[in-house]
Amino acid sequence: MRVVVWVAEGTWPSCVDAARALPAADVVLLHVIDPDAAEAIGGARAGLLGRGLPDDGAATAALAAAQTRLLAAAQARLGRAAHHAARQGRPEREVVAACAGADLLVLARDGDHSRLGPRSIGPHTRFVLDHAPCRVLLVWPDEPPDLATLPPPPGPAPVR
Repeated sequence: MRVVVWVAEGTWPSCVDAARALPAADVVLLHVIDPDAAEAIGGARAGLLGRGLPDDGAATAALAAAQTRLLAAAQARLGRAAHHAARQGRPEREVVAACAGADLLVLARDGDHSRLGPRSIGPHTRFVLDHAPCRVLLVWPDEPPDLATLPPPPGPAPVR
């Protein structure tokens, strides 16, 4: 069984823990660098040091080094052999593409963690859930909210 684990900042430990609990499998630890992140770093640099400076690639190199460290930390937490997939591009598209031929994708809710409901899933994760070409294991990155946070059922329309 081939399992892809989406290693995203802030939620990756819960995904790795869920994968660790699965029977022995071919695990792929996937991290995606969003090009918007490199652009934001470059913009901040230009704002601080002036726009006339050429792009020296420092932002991309720093993000790639952080990606390598994050995948290594995920590997250590997993505690067994795994393949690393370090990608750059639109995260939602790269994750779906990485799932080609996979049996299972493990990912975490990345929205509002204070209550149950659709807002607990961010837009990138929602896209992946809707388009993943394999089974999906969706985990809470922390303790799930209490059932009391479930909104009341819709009632009859108010009489006017």
